[in-house]
Amino acid sequence: MTTLPARLMAAEVTREKVFLQLKQELPYSVAVDTIAWEEYRNGSVRIDQEIFVQRQSQKGIVMGKNGTRIKALGVASREDIEELLGRKVHLFLHVKVRSDWQDRRDMYLPWGLNYNA
Repeated sequence: MTTLPARLMAAEVTREKVFLQLKQELPYSVAVDTIAWEEYRNGSVRIDQEIFVQRQSQKGIVMGKNGTRIKALGVASREDIEELLGRKVHLFLHVKVRSDWQDRRDMYLPWGLNYNA
């Protein structure tokens, strides 16, 4: 088992799916943050994540034509997160343009990384 909190593991799963599906178009230009995590009484969990890209054109790549790419990313991520957590997951992905995400200290803190290194 890992020492990463479930929120970070879920974000990492989604980031991995983005890289696997879009590595040619978006090499290392993406960050994923789990912004909400709600446990339901039936044992399932709702997870809201933001996928950050640096340019508007990259947002279109992640979304895909008529939302097909973001849907495929969501399905692949949800399946892996469900397997990791051992329960039903309701995953909601949102794509945001944030040109400075790589320069923001708060993007690295959840991972315990030293921004100034």
